[in-house]
This record gives sequence, C-alpha cells and structure tokens, in this order.
Amino acid sequence: MMKKLRWQLLVVLLALAAIAVLLIGQQPTRLPGVLAPSEAPAQGGVYTEALIGSFNRLNPVLDYYNAADHDVDSLIYSGLMRFDGSGIPHGDLADSWGISVDGTIYNFLIREGAVWHDGEPVTSEDVVFTVELMRDENIPMPPDLRAFWQEVEVEAFDPQTVSFKLPEAFAPFMDYLTFAVLPEHLLGDLDPQALVDDPFNLQPVGSGPYRFERLLVENGEITGVVLNAFEDYYGGRPFIDQMVFRYYPDSAAALQAYKAGEVMGISRVSEDILDEALKEPGLDVHTARLPNLTLVFLNLDNSRLSFFQEPEVRRALLMAINRPRIRDQILNSQAIIADGPILPGTWAYYEEIEHVEFDPNAAVNMLREAGFTFPAEGGNVRSREGSSLSFELVYPDSGDFPAIAEAIRSDWASIGVQAELKPVSYESLLSDYLEPREYEAALVDINLARSPDPDPYPFWHQTQKGSGQNYSGWDDRQASEYLEQARVLDNLDERKKRYRNFQVRFTDQMPALPLFYPVYSYAIDQNVQGVRIGPLFDYSDRFATLTNWYLVSARSAQVPATPQP
Repeated sequence: MMKKLRWQLLVVLLALAAIAVLLIGQQPTRLPGVLAPSEAPAQGGVYTEALIGSFNRLNPVLDYYNAADHDVDSLIYSGLMRFDGSGIPHGDLADSWGISVDGTIYNFLIREGAVWHDGEPVTSEDVVFTVELMRDENIPMPPDLRAFWQEVEVEAFDPQTVSFKLPEAFAPFMDYLTFAVLPEHLLGDLDPQALVDDPFNLQPVGSGPYRFERLLVENGEITGVVLNAFEDYYGGRPFIDQMVFRYYPDSAAALQAYKAGEVMGISRVSEDILDEALKEPGLDVHTARLPNLTLVFLNLDNSRLSFFQEPEVRRALLMAINRPRIRDQILNSQAIIADGPILPGTWAYYEEIEHVEFDPNAAVNMLREAGFTFPAEGGNVRSREGSSLSFELVYPDSGDFPAIAEAIRSDWASIGVQAELKPVSYESLLSDYLEPREYEAALVDINLARSPDPDPYPFWHQTQKGSGQNYSGWDDRQASEYLEQARVLDNLDERKKRYRNFQVRFTDQMPALPLFYPVYSYAIDQNVQGVRIGPLFDYSDRFATLTNWYLVSARSAQVPATPQP
C-alpha cells in the first residue's frame, strides 16, 4: 500500500513540473532592459479632509487668527517665496532674485506663466498692492508685522520685477516674503476697510495649485469648501482632482467623521484621540515637530535671586527636571526633548549641541561644588550667604501646563529647591509678569510659527533685555555678537557658523531652561499615496508636497536610463 502511494505522489509531482514548464513558456516576452510594470501616479480622485475649526473668510491678509481659513488659503494662493522643512528658501512666484552688496535691497523676478485662476497674469503690481494692504491699520494683522512692513519700501519696476528696500541689512527678510499675494486687478479699487466684508472673501481668486469651486452650505451655515485642481498652475497640475474641506468642532468629531466614511483625513489629531486613531485600520498618523519651544525663563535681573546669575545653578536646575518622564507621562510622548533655542531639523541647528541628561545626583554635586549647602536635617538648599534656594514659578493655567509645573516643582523639591507655584492666564503671564519683568521663574511656550529663519535675536540679544523679548535679561556680549553677525550676513554657511557658536554659548551659560518641542499629529487614509510631511513652521505646511499626492495610479513599464559615458 505504501509503495502504491509513493508512486502516485511521483506521478503528481511530474505532472506539476510539466504544467510549470508550460506556464513559463506562456510568460510574455519582455524586451531587454525593460523592467516589470509599476504603479505610477495619475490624475483623478477626490480627497476630503476634516478641518478643526470654522469658516470665516478666504483671504490671506485676513486669516492670520483663523488656522482653518489659513489651511485652505495655502492651496488657493501663493507667495513670492516658500521654505522647505529645513528652513531653506526657494522661489515660489519668484523665479529668481538678487540682493545688494549691503543687504538692504532685494529684487525679484516673477516667473513667466504664473497666472491667476481667472487667467490674468500675476504681476509685480499685485505684490505691491498686497504689501500696502498689510501696512493698513484696518487690516487685522499682528501689530509687529504691520510695523515691519511700514518700514519697508516696495516698488514695481516693470510687470515682472519688484524691489524691496530695507532700512538696514536683515538676513531673515526672506521669511516675510511667504505672504500670499492678492490680485490687484480684482481688489485694487476697494478701500482696505471694505475688503473685510467684500464678497471676494467668499469667492476667492488666487494663483495657487487649487482654485475655488464652491462653498458647502447646510441649514444656512457654511460647512465646507470645495477646490478643484488648477490646470494652469505654474508648478504643475496636482494629481488629485478635487480637495474638499469639511469643518468639525474638535478632533473627536473629526475622527467619528472618518469612521463614518465622510472624510479621508483629519487636520489635527489631539492627544485625547491619538490612541484611538492609531488603532484605526487604514488610517496613517504622521507626526512632525511644531515651531514651538516650551521652556522655563529665569529672571537673571532679580536682585533677590542672585543665585540665578550663576550658570552652575541654572544647569543644576535643568539636570534635576525629569524631562523624559514629563514627555512620556504628561505629554503622551508627543514632544521632543529640547537642547537649545533653535528648532532641530533646520539648517541652523547644531547637531552636536550638548544634551543635558536627567541626573539629580549630579545636580546636587554641582550645587555643592558651587558652595551651596544641604542642611543635615533636610529642607531647602542654602546659598553661601545662608539664604534659601527658593522662588516662585508662574505658569499658564491651561492645557498641560499645570501638570508640567507640578512635576517640575516635585523634581526640584527632591534636590532641596523650593518652587512655589502660581497659575495665571496666558494673557496675564505676558502682560503682568514677563513684559514688566515682574517674575522670578516662568514656564512658557515660545511660538516661532511662520518663521523658518531662526533669528534668536529678539529673545536673547542683550539690547532686548529691557523692553524687548529677552525676558530672562541675559546680558552676554559674546552670544550677542554671534546673533548680530548672523542677522546681517547673506552667506548661509557663515550664518550657520555663527548660530553654531551661539548654541554652544547658550548651553554653556544656560540662561533659560529648554524643555520640549511639541509635535503635531496628522491622520490620513492609506489610500492617499505620496504623502510626505517634514518639520512644520505652520500647520498648513503639511500640504507642502500636496502636488505629489495621488489617489489614482496607472501601470506603466519602467525603462532604466541609459548609462552616460
């Protein structure tokens, strides 16, 4: 019986081998040098995203305080310049540019083929018109931004050439040229005050990759916006035919909309839904560093707290904070531990910057070596003069700040440093404590949004310690010289050297205690291909590579390139 079974198996195996030979013989003939067919992006499809927030106006000079509007505007409009994830400037509407030897004059040539969605060419007059709007007191712009443009002269030399003249050399000027340009031929006759309520804001015309199609309205309320790919976009037509944005009050409602099949993406995944979103099959969650820095300012000019002027004390305070625990347990791992004031991933960031580890024992030893004493019976650390190492830590009474402040207080208490916590509103923290320098220590966020060029000058230069944003009162001539030079040099490599030296000096002196760079989470369906998200300078930067996203693909044969001699 066993012999019969083996014979039958042998017949089956021979038959299968013969079939395999026949199948191989039926394979299509492939020309030499031609690879197998592959998937290639193709035009088509509709992408729908849930925006957190509500509709107001689709006008870039009016959207500064509405992130949902700004997200949509970033696809409708375009600016002279754009920045990549590392903060390097690239031409957008600008095809080329030149800078005078003294760094005060910038000339830009607008690229040929750049047209508005109504077919009219984009001109230098459009740029001049937009700048004039940003100077106007009736336009709701940040006061410091309006004041900046009021000091810059702008002139249209011809339809394609526009010139900016600065009162003095200012290398970060390119940052300011990402502003979205408005069409002068449609809005030039309007009074700036009338622009706020003009119908243009409901039917915008831009020059970006997508043009406005229509508003979605339900029960008299605007619930969404529909955009179509612009066929004549100078950067190349996007693959995705249509972008649909729908508004939701929060991330939780947006996630439910995804589960219901109403949307394919969620503009922001908040911490309260992060775990649920990560478990959702078919939903990819992308994370990126935000342009924010959480840190503790120490008032170095407070005469009662003379110990703050000692770098050893400041370093010991940072070493005593268990930042990894705060990141993982309070911030749900949605943060990157910070080592300095310049954002990581940018061209100016120094990769070899010193990293201060959590080490309370080393912090105690550092204080002892600096002459501080620890009473045998316990209690607060004492200075050489016998005063207690204690102070008040003021912090915002919202978000994760209370929990972070309590964790810091507990960590400091473990090494004998007493911090009394004081919660206040963020508005009060700025106006009543930081600006008048009426504080001892402050837990804050520095918002560096829409500023790809680092320019730490306002926060750390010695001239800014009295009335500027140098809230710590750091008076360091060496660091200030690096910042001065980096602000006026137009050579990127030379600027990078100055910022490297500044970062080394910062970590050596530790004028403030850097804690975290928060991260942003964005969810998008796996059916959307080609998605790439790098470090962000603004939430809308998630669309930086949108023209490469696709929903439809076509099979195409790939032919390898012929080697060149």
